[in-house]
Amino acid sequence: MNKKIWLSSPHMGGKEEMYVKEAFDTNWIAPLGPNVDNFEKDLQAFTGTKAAAALSSGTAAIHLALILLGVRDADEVICQSFTFSASANPIVYQGATPIFVDSEKDTWNMCPHHLRIAIEDRIAKGKKPKAIIPVHLYGMPANMKAILDIANEFGIPVIEDAAEAIGSAIDGKGCGSFGVLGVLSFNGNKIITTSGGGALVSDIVEHIVKARFLATQSRDPAPHYQHSQIGYNYRMSNVCAGIGRGQMEVLPKRIEQRRANYNFYRNALKNFAPISFLSEPEGYFSNRWLTCIQVDPNLSNTGVTRETIRLALEKENIESRPMWKPMHLQPVFKKYPFYGDGTSERLFDTGLCLPSGSNLTQADLERVIAGIQQCFK
Repeated sequence: MNKKIWLSSPHMGGKEEMYVKEAFDTNWIAPLGPNVDNFEKDLQAFTGTKAAAALSSGTAAIHLALILLGVRDADEVICQSFTFSASANPIVYQGATPIFVDSEKDTWNMCPHHLRIAIEDRIAKGKKPKAIIPVHLYGMPANMKAILDIANEFGIPVIEDAAEAIGSAIDGKGCGSFGVLGVLSFNGNKIITTSGGGALVSDIVEHIVKARFLATQSRDPAPHYQHSQIGYNYRMSNVCAGIGRGQMEVLPKRIEQRRANYNFYRNALKNFAPISFLSEPEGYFSNRWLTCIQVDPNLSNTGVTRETIRLALEKENIESRPMWKPMHLQPVFKKYPFYGDGTSERLFDTGLCLPSGSNLTQADLERVIAGIQQCFK
């Protein structure tokens, strides 16, 4: 059997082992230490924010962001529907109600038109949302100007889920730096990884100071263990942060490699009418974490669908994945309100994520293309 081609596997740069060894050599195996401090400085500098907290996951970062903004039982939080469940789960952790908003066609992210409709309707029903969570899917920035204009008009803070979008930007401003709080993820399949991990970034330093406090069990400054409020075990370990420091050094290269994958796929499949790609709007820069295609069976006399291609690639030991199933279609979230026109549902029905790792070889990429082309013969 051919070797496995993964959707997006970890890709080490060389310095990660040095920083991890440094942690071992100095016995900084405890949760915090110099690697954590320096990784946070790297994140702060790269995103252009004033402070960063390295955490155990992107989910933890969203949860802390909601706590910092005072979200609690019976509150409502607007969340993009077309996303991974980690964007919405922390809303329920807080006992709040997620209000799901559909996507727009230009970015596949939160639709400003439906966002406004949702806010106005929730206010009319007596519930002004406490926060808005747009997501930069697959590295493509959301329409942050329009989203922020609406958020500011109604006085609602934005938690920016940039879990998939470190290195992406709009007019040179980095994703993660637009909202009151920004969320990053370093899960094993992300563009850079700390094995598992995430971060919270912000220009409001007090928020990050409080996030660090909450993430270390909310231990009060006392010689004994004293706690005046509920805390969480959400801090990143010094060992994992060592991996992160090494990854930050190669992040620009990883972005370049991911974007090269996208360009290769787009060029190789340009003559296949049923297959389309998402282009960058003017001023937008995507890290192209995953290259995704839409497959329209109505434009093919062979009846090829997204699933036809996925199964054909799977047969060749190539991993691909349908795009996110919208949250409002998920069994666990189906009871919550949704505002939209079906755009995210259509994206789910026709969308496929192709292998996009920065460690793919030219032979790997050509195998993927061959597998797709075979479907149309």
